[in-house]
Amino acid sequence: MTVDPNAATQGFPSPTPAPRRAGAATYLVPALVAGAVAVGLGVYGNVHDPEGTAFNLAGFSSTSAVKSWLATAAMGFAVVQLVSALMVYGRIPGPSWSGVLHRWSGRIAFLVAVPVAVHCLYALGYQTYEPRVLWHSILGCFFFGAFSAKMLLLRSERLPGWVLPIVGGLVFSALTVVWLTSALWFFRTFGVTT
Repeated sequence: MTVDPNAATQGFPSPTPAPRRAGAATYLVPALVAGAVAVGLGVYGNVHDPEGTAFNLAGFSSTSAVKSWLATAAMGFAVVQLVSALMVYGRIPGPSWSGVLHRWSGRIAFLVAVPVAVHCLYALGYQTYEPRVLWHSILGCFFFGAFSAKMLLLRSERLPGWVLPIVGGLVFSALTVVWLTSALWFFRTFGVTT
């Protein structure tokens, strides 16, 4: 039996190319950037002589109160991030604009967290004199490193579907512990004051 190589193969579907997998650089570059950001912040906070204060806003009794309220606002927007991410991934029902809500709540949370980090690094530095402060210092640096990695990973098109939720969960978890070891501690120690 002979086969005509030019015969039409209409009965057979053409093979679809396998989706390309993310290469090592897709993961390595964000991981290296995350490490560099976290270590860089830690080193700066450790070698910098703390100034005691970085900023103060009218209406607040102290810079610690400002920092605690800004951190609480960042944490509130991070909770919106978590809920909107669950909507985007279809885990809970949500409106069609949940993706927009997710992006904007993340931007606002980051912008509110930056002055808090500046205050921590410039005014207080990287400190280790008790476990609460040590965890706060470590996870504060880790938060900004993990956030940097997440922002870089967002631009990758060939990531497995589980990568961004894992990295986002790490960012959220780090921010939660940072908030617990700073703002919540401040409110429990000094009261809910402005």
